[in-house]
Amino acid sequence: MPNHTFAAADLGATSGRVIVGRVGPGALDFTEVHRFPNTPVRLPDGLRWDVLALHQGILDGLRASGPVDSVGIDTWAVDYGLLDADGALTGQPFHYRDARTDGVAAREVWPRVPAAELYRITGLQHLPFNTVHQLAAEARSVRLRSAKTLLMMPDLFTHWLTGSIGAEETNASTTGLFDAHTGTWSARVLDGLGIDAGLLPPLRAPGDPAGTLLPHVAARTGQAPGTPVTTVASHDTASAVVAVPATDRDFAYISCGTWSLAGLELDAPVVTDASREANFTNERGVDGTIRYLRNIMGMWLLEECRRTWAGQGLPADLPGLLAGAARARPFAALVDADSPDFLAPGDMPERIRAYCRRTGQPVPEEQGGIVRCILESLALAHRRALRQAAGLAGRDITRIHMVGGGSRNELLCRFTADATGLPVVAGPAEATALGNILVQARAHGLVGDLPSMRRLVATTQELRHYAPGGNRAAWEAAASRVVAEPALPR
Repeated sequence: MPNHTFAAADLGATSGRVIVGRVGPGALDFTEVHRFPNTPVRLPDGLRWDVLALHQGILDGLRASGPVDSVGIDTWAVDYGLLDADGALTGQPFHYRDARTDGVAAREVWPRVPAAELYRITGLQHLPFNTVHQLAAEARSVRLRSAKTLLMMPDLFTHWLTGSIGAEETNASTTGLFDAHTGTWSARVLDGLGIDAGLLPPLRAPGDPAGTLLPHVAARTGQAPGTPVTTVASHDTASAVVAVPATDRDFAYISCGTWSLAGLELDAPVVTDASREANFTNERGVDGTIRYLRNIMGMWLLEECRRTWAGQGLPADLPGLLAGAARARPFAALVDADSPDFLAPGDMPERIRAYCRRTGQPVPEEQGGIVRCILESLALAHRRALRQAAGLAGRDITRIHMVGGGSRNELLCRFTADATGLPVVAGPAEATALGNILVQARAHGLVGDLPSMRRLVATTQELRHYAPGGNRAAWEAAASRVVAEPALPR
């Protein structure tokens, strides 16, 4: 069987890229052919995504890919575009970090669908920017009232490539409008919040055909007329979990990038009161699996520090900052990585210092101390999330797989192994794109079930292994110092 070639358009919160993968018997390799920035735009009415620039980046990447057998798109979750009756975008989509959703859940959503009931139906972790809260924030807007179709971000870009309309289920499951038990849009939530069910497209599953490139897209990109676009696990975390190189079921994963998504793969959702109070989410994965996880602030903390330092003319190169962190005093200061203090863009170093002042800790002034504070705090957040997930789901964990860009950070991987007391397998860093490629390959009959896809990753990709160290007492003491701030009403 000859190798086939697939293009994965993988859009993250800070950049997008198009990666070309080649899959054949026992073979999986890839090349990044195009990378482009994802730079939000602050407009008078809020923070927006520049989706036209992102679409152009996808087209440029497909032109750089050469002939491919299929195209797949994955992006972040929760954000959406609205189309009018003519199929035109009604405006640049809002960014999930826009402040318009502050307090909306308590004011507009929970009085109509109580928080406990919403969780029992959707299984979704409370985050202020969940799609359901974004829609409530603009419920009275002309933009929403005139809209005929809502498309999540990957579905919007797929529509612009193919002209087709659909909603891929792994991304749909992050909206707060999706029933975690039936795998359909929730009539109770839609009716309770007065959301027109006609806004929401028919659902698609990973592997379903999404159409073919429109003639003008094929001409612009140099791809063959009729090149198929395949529905992949379009939520980037769902694609990343496909490429976790696990060889058994007793694993946990951390998809570590702008966010750290730490959790387990389950067969059914966990929607108990204890799970809701611990703020765990149940999102769809490939083949009906459930991604039972918690969103943790992730490398956003470090990247915002780097952005701030670069703007101040201070050193911001990652190797130098990590070397300084390795030399800094352990556990001098720790933060709750999930604190709302750190959600919005801004001067992250000063926010970390302010948090330390408020909690009576030594205030890190040097860059190395701040970076060490971030990495140790993230490792402790990983520990807390995975221990809670295992207890709530009744599962044992024997190892942790760290995938995504953060898996390249040796200090974070080592800290996570030490904090959890579990071995960490790091890699692949490009798990999201690989998961995208593998779902396309399966749709073309080149690979088998989910375990088969993971075995192919395990045998073809470079992985690093970290054993937990001997400083368990120090990590136990550090864990007792960090108290997570409650996210839900009691």
